Amino acid sequence: MMRFVSARYSGVAIALHWLTVALVFVNLTLGLSMVPLPLSPQKLQWYMWHKWLGITVFIVICLRIVWRANRRPPPHASMPDWQRRAADCSHVLMYVLLTLIPISGWLYSSSTGVQVVYLGLFPLPDLVSKDRTLASVLKWTHYGLNSALFALVLVHVIAALKHHFIDRDGTLARMLPAAWTRSHS
Repeated sequence: MMRFVSARYSGVAIALHWLTVALVFVNLTLGLSMVPLPLSPQKLQWYMWHKWLGITVFIVICLRIVWRANRRPPPHASMPDWQRRAADCSHVLMYVLLTLIPISGWLYSSSTGVQVVYLGLFPLPDLVSKDRTLASVLKWTHYGLNSALFALVLVHVIAALKHHFIDRDGTLARMLPAAWTRSHS
């Protein structure tokens, strides 16, 4: 039994959270899988899907930011101030990274001279001119931002599991779908 169950996030916030998780997981897996492939139609298709998913992540994150700006999150479970501050800072940093990563990918694609056409239907404007040197910098920027996000997500997951299994304070349960928490309580 949980010692303390704080207020839950709204259904919309929970849905946007888990949609983001799914999109980022699939896109990171796709990104890591496509890079070592030899140039082929499959690799080009995977790059298109990666870009589409990246733009979709950007759209979902923008929706999350608007939602969060208009709806206060539930209060934290009872925890030390340093943990509350760390949680708040990590959430802000996650939003920043989830916004910057798709933009860095779009910039990288523009700098290589390959236009992003969202879902194969909507051509997005090139954000910079074709520039091989800039492309190299942006490629590593995109990789570095993704690495930082991966590390931050790992800390986020460990903290959520610590709150659930050690502190037993309901922190994780407030972001799980209600049907899942009812069936596992």
